[in-house]
Amino acid sequence: MYDWAKLQQFCEQVFARAGVPRANAAIVAESLVQADLRGVESHGVVRTDIYMKRVEAGRMNPHAEPAVVSERDMVTLLDGSNNFGAVVGTRALDIAMARAKANGASIVGVRGSNHFGTGAYYALKAIEQDLILLVMSNASQTMPPTGGVRPFLGTNPLCVGVPAGQEQPFLLDMATSVVARGKIIVAAQKGEPIPSGWAIDKDGNPTNDAQAALNGSVLPLGGPKGYAISMFIDILSGVLTGAGYGKYVNNMYENWEEPQQVGHFFIAVDVSRFMPVEQFKRRMDDYIRLIKAEPKAQGVEEILIPGELEHRQTLLRKRQGIRLPLKVAMELDAIGQKYGLDVSAAAFGEGSIMGGSIA
Repeated sequence: MYDWAKLQQFCEQVFARAGVPRANAAIVAESLVQADLRGVESHGVVRTDIYMKRVEAGRMNPHAEPAVVSERDMVTLLDGSNNFGAVVGTRALDIAMARAKANGASIVGVRGSNHFGTGAYYALKAIEQDLILLVMSNASQTMPPTGGVRPFLGTNPLCVGVPAGQEQPFLLDMATSVVARGKIIVAAQKGEPIPSGWAIDKDGNPTNDAQAALNGSVLPLGGPKGYAISMFIDILSGVLTGAGYGKYVNNMYENWEEPQQVGHFFIAVDVSRFMPVEQFKRRMDDYIRLIKAEPKAQGVEEILIPGELEHRQTLLRKRQGIRLPLKVAMELDAIGQKYGLDVSAAAFGEGSIMGGSIA
């Protein structure tokens, strides 16, 4: 098990020693570890290795400053200048929040970015400012259009965060595929099969083999509905912003000649423009409690709201630590050795290898 704060510090130091400005290194490390805390391992420190390789290969520019291309009324267009997606996303969020406070609502479109982690990373920060946030991003091709076989769309994620009072906030963070492709990557690393219905192989056949799925396509959530939502996100994040779209969003694991050209889309809404914030939070609490008080199906102990399980997972992992797959732990160890750092210092106890994981 790894102490989350020490693991985050390790990742920050690794990025910094690789030449990433310290402030940017801190943002990227925080976004990765927060994903692991929430139980979204597919977007956690498992991404450290590929991020480092792209920096070392010159495919990302950690020194570039995201630049405002245009700004009018409530709408801003930001060019990420090929910096880390989490750095670009944080800059976009800061603009969206400031302009929402000033104008009541704001839209920030982003081009020239990279994989930006989980949408929840940004939504939680907006919730702290009593803002409602919708954030979406496109991604490289991993999902076919309904009726197709070849990947064309990404598993383009959608996240919505809404503040509440005493209850946990509403926090929906979802891929538009049946499952995030990162979970298939994790299954492949562990040598584990994947459930039926997650993916097809390169010939369009259903598969339980994680590696065959990575060579094929993940499937849209809800069939044509997930396909349509993913396409909509690609239009807003890619076509509208000037970023890549469809086949023009480059795969960070496979394309070592070009930047990713990922696009994002942020919409922030100031709750106080509709009613006093405390009144809204009381109404949200009442709404959530009404849902939780609904009759439960047989065998169901509790009705949960989106984001509640992840919040509980965060509290648990902050107390008990984060367990990493052996392959990820070994990758971090190798990266640490390269930069004169010891990841085992972040482990509880002696950091010994047990049961296929570093415990």
